[in-house]
Amino acid sequence: MLAQFLQYLFSGLTVGATYALAALGFTIIYNASNVINFAQGEFIMLGGMLAVYFAQAGLPLPAALLLAVVIPALVGLLMEKLTIDPIKGAEPVTLIIVTIGASLVIRGGIQVWLGKGSHSLPAFSGDAPIQVFGATLMPQSLWVLGVSALVVAGLWFFFNRTLAGKAMLATSVNRLAAELVGINTSWVLFMSFAMSAGIGALGGILITPITLTSFDVGIMLGLKGFVAAVLGGLGNGLGAVVGGLVLGVLEAFGAGYLSSSYKDAIAFVLILLILFFMPRGLFGARVTDRV
Repeated sequence: MLAQFLQYLFSGLTVGATYALAALGFTIIYNASNVINFAQGEFIMLGGMLAVYFAQAGLPLPAALLLAVVIPALVGLLMEKLTIDPIKGAEPVTLIIVTIGASLVIRGGIQVWLGKGSHSLPAFSGDAPIQVFGATLMPQSLWVLGVSALVVAGLWFFFNRTLAGKAMLATSVNRLAAELVGINTSWVLFMSFAMSAGIGALGGILITPITLTSFDVGIMLGLKGFVAAVLGGLGNGLGAVVGGLVLGVLEAFGAGYLSSSYKDAIAFVLILLILFFMPRGLFGARVTDRV
């Protein structure tokens, strides 16, 4: 029983770390602009698909992975410049529809370019499993958890110890006040899309050796990242991380102890319960009037 419990826990934490990275992407953009970016899942997909493409093209794995993070970040910049910037100040519903449209364009472009098939990457440290009290932990899971922890630590340092990070925090608290003290809030929004896209792509790269990737994998990952962000409290970075891990663990235990058929339904049942009973999430949100 212990081995089975640990197996589900390891699986849940691994997938949950990816949800946490997706949720952080939602949080960064929401704090900077009050925009809920439903194209976030496509950046996760882009990371995995581009990593596979560059690796199969013969590039060394480190170079392939670097390009698979940088290019989605540039796509995020382009998306902000072409879709969000021209309609700044529009109604929230309009902005949401625009991000959904952008996600359809990205997904369609990858489908035409790289096809509909599923793809995988080799595990970064081999496939030899690690035995922990009878449960099996794959080395790639350690990569997912370790890199996710480094990203969280890096974001904490960025937002609390750098001038650019503090400018982004100031914008999230009060955009007008930030502008009055000379902060370029347009630059903040621009960079938030790049950071969000890069973090999402990194999550897609890390999980691809475990779960495979395809042109449409970002749909469900993006939705679950949004559920994780709402669970933790939309706009709260720590909440996004905790929400992602909790959602991943609940999914794993639900699939293991109930049925794998309910795995995807758990996220949507959870968000309904949150909206009914705890609309501010586990850690509360700074702003809820535009959710």
